[in-house]
Amino acid sequence: MGRLGPTEIILILVVIILLFGAKKLPDMARSLGKSARILKSEAKAMKEENKSSAPADPPASGEESPAQRTIQAAPGDVTSSRPVAEPTDTTKR
Repeated sequence: MGRLGPTEIILILVVIILLFGAKKLPDMARSLGKSARILKSEAKAMKEENKSSAPADPPASGEESPAQRTIQAAPGDVTSSRPVAEPTDTTKR
């Protein structure tokens, strides 16, 4: 009962094409791939950050420079990577 045969798969694909249109499917797949790459790179960066940012002593000075990261552009993306300053205080408007 839980098995899908080739006719059911073809029927599902036809319904998906009819619902979303053949023109939008490549764009949807492309954006899904970009999102997956960004999620993967962010997860990797968080793991590396946790490994390297385990200081034995907290910093003594009250002033810390804001952490600066570089967001990498996805392969084939027209935008370039650029440094981004993390906001430190969200109450200022």
